[in-house]
Amino acid sequence: MSLREGDPAEIGGYPLEARLGSGGMGTVFLARTSSGRPIAVKLIHRQFAEDDEFRIRFRQEVAAARRVSGAFTAAVVDAAPEAEQPWMATTYIEGRTLAQHCATEGPLSGAELRRLAIGMAEALRDIHRVGVVHRDLKPSNVVLSPEGPRVIDFGISRAVGQETLTMTGRVIGTPPFMSPEQLQSPREVGPWSDVFSLGTLLVYAATGRGPFDADSPYMTAYQVVHEEPSLDAVPTTLRAVVEPCLDKEPKGRPSADELLVLLRDLPTDLGGTDADGDGASGVGTGRTRDMITQQHSATPTSLASTAPTAVPTAAPDSARVDASDSVPLSAQPAVPSAPDAESTGTLTGRRLRRRWRPVLAAAVAVAAIGGGVAALNASHFGGVGDGKGDSVVTSGAALPDGFKPWRTTVRGGQDLPDELRCVARGDAVYCGGGGVVATRIRVKDGSHRWTVKSPGVPAQGMHMVGATDDTVLGYRIAAQDDPQSPPTEVVAIDAKSGRELWSAPSGAQSQAVTGQTQDALVIGSAVVSVDGSDSRFEARAAHSGEVLWTTPFPAGTRCAPVPVGTRLLAMCATDAEVDAVSARHPTLYALDRTSGKLGAPVAVDGPAVPVGVADGSLVLLREHTEEAAVPDGYDAVVRVDPASGKVTYSPLARTCAGTPGMADGTVYVSGQTGLVMALDPATGRKKWSQRTGVEGASGPVAGDGALYFSSATGRVVALSPDHGKFLWATGARADGLTGELGATPRVTLAGRAVVVAAAKNTLFAFDTQNPPKSR
Repeated sequence: MSLREGDPAEIGGYPLEARLGSGGMGTVFLARTSSGRPIAVKLIHRQFAEDDEFRIRFRQEVAAARRVSGAFTAAVVDAAPEAEQPWMATTYIEGRTLAQHCATEGPLSGAELRRLAIGMAEALRDIHRVGVVHRDLKPSNVVLSPEGPRVIDFGISRAVGQETLTMTGRVIGTPPFMSPEQLQSPREVGPWSDVFSLGTLLVYAATGRGPFDADSPYMTAYQVVHEEPSLDAVPTTLRAVVEPCLDKEPKGRPSADELLVLLRDLPTDLGGTDADGDGASGVGTGRTRDMITQQHSATPTSLASTAPTAVPTAAPDSARVDASDSVPLSAQPAVPSAPDAESTGTLTGRRLRRRWRPVLAAAVAVAAIGGGVAALNASHFGGVGDGKGDSVVTSGAALPDGFKPWRTTVRGGQDLPDELRCVARGDAVYCGGGGVVATRIRVKDGSHRWTVKSPGVPAQGMHMVGATDDTVLGYRIAAQDDPQSPPTEVVAIDAKSGRELWSAPSGAQSQAVTGQTQDALVIGSAVVSVDGSDSRFEARAAHSGEVLWTTPFPAGTRCAPVPVGTRLLAMCATDAEVDAVSARHPTLYALDRTSGKLGAPVAVDGPAVPVGVADGSLVLLREHTEEAAVPDGYDAVVRVDPASGKVTYSPLARTCAGTPGMADGTVYVSGQTGLVMALDPATGRKKWSQRTGVEGASGPVAGDGALYFSSATGRVVALSPDHGKFLWATGARADGLTGELGATPRVTLAGRAVVVAAAKNTLFAFDTQNPPKSR
């Protein structure tokens, strides 16, 4: 990939020849030493150079990489971690990553698989001998060079005994390849954690799938901690070695030295038959679930739980604002790969949804992930503010009578983390999501009036439908062992008593069309939903359930409802695009609220994600794609006037990655590492940007003179709408993974009280004039 305009000609005296890849933390270039030796130079993005915590992390990466430089890693040639724009140069390793190989060629087998296993064990032995724990061993961090596998990217490694940056509410790693202790007790991570990760990596290499793969990072994390690995497709001889690596208890796993002895005893050809008599090669064409760092997903929901359909992707090639990944220093050529829709999930989680149907016994210990190196918030903001002397919002709202700060947990049919979302009505907030259809909670003290549980496990991002003055509407997901019930239903509940009023089957295509999990919505006193066959819209009176009208989708399309103030639009994509999870040419139709009649079609150059309303027009963000690549950010603001059908495109100055939102006529994108950017929906120009330190925050919610953003850990930051001035921030209130992209706002305002939804179905409330201090 050639250099671009604006790229430096040299770094540290090394002339640059090509751009090898770009991610959220930095860009990797191909360069030459004075003797002509090729090297890879990683240049940290300017916005991170001013972040003290990222500088610390980068210094640790340089130190760790220097300590382990050897036959199985990329040796450090030079580095300047204290430079104005830090950089590090390593030897150039030619070859594709294991993730790229498995995505294009399928899993490894025979002698090739054995060489990988032995080479990786040797690499871990050398890494651990110098007192370093890698902590992010995964297929995209393993390069298959002609000389053998090489381990790269020590961006989150640390020396044994070194104080980690991981504090309360902050966990770092890549869930499908993390150990149970890394998810539960990050301070206790040692060399045995890398052995567990190697076990998952070898299963992936042999089968194309990880041993704990599920339809969501929620479920993957749960299975890592609580469930037995799926090893049926692993060759029998290799399985005997891999199984002890995946012991839940660190001390039950072999050391790297012991593992190397076991692997060397394996036959040259790792053939054999699994327990069911199937061929040892397993799912030879399976696609990977490696959470490559340039994605995610955010907000991940997979195409299927058994054989996900590949979605082509290209190497990252655009300048992005605050994307999530740490670019590997292997500097291998950018080879297009085709991970599944889970691993390459777009920023909004756009993909065809399937229902999760595993059986859960307890809550997952972590919340959703949105990035290859997903980072949880610490208990401070790293220089953004400590709560002392911070400005508070000038309030025009009142507190509910008798209000005192509170915290509570809502137990559902399945206790999933970070699934609740709430709406305020009078003296109550109604919340739903995950294993909860809906619950009523008193704003002033957090006491529960009633809760209606959902027995099954929904797609991530499926929260409550909405509420009217007398009716609350949520989703009920059928249990795995209940094939007779509709997979998903919209359920109406009496707001006062919690009694179920009616239910109706609901469709499941909205996320593939709009990038949002919203198959139903409340508009006025009616609820508009997609029917269970995904073929038509249905409007019902919210309280009685009386059918007001039905409207079939235009031929050959599937649609989702989109609110535009008091108006209603249908956003549709062709069956082929929905099936391919690529709604690149969506069509909008005005949808009459009283009759359901569709207006004239309005074509949109997409894919595009609806984010809100400005001056009566629907505002969307167009996703940036090149060729068959999945979106890696947003490149334009799109406005659609539902009355005239006029479509206006306003290009952004640069591709902008993060979670979109809109409030008071301004578009916001909040990135995975805490950067919030405000955009003018009429021109696409940047109004302001502010680094908050709240990684993976969703929002905004506007009210009481401020904008509120919050992450899955319950950290809340308040910014001034006018210039983005930092007002105040709170500390973490729950242990949950952040870095998620595409999440809906977690904050709900009830007068001057703010109600926040966090991981593990945690809810808490406080006064905006007296927020909890960030410790």
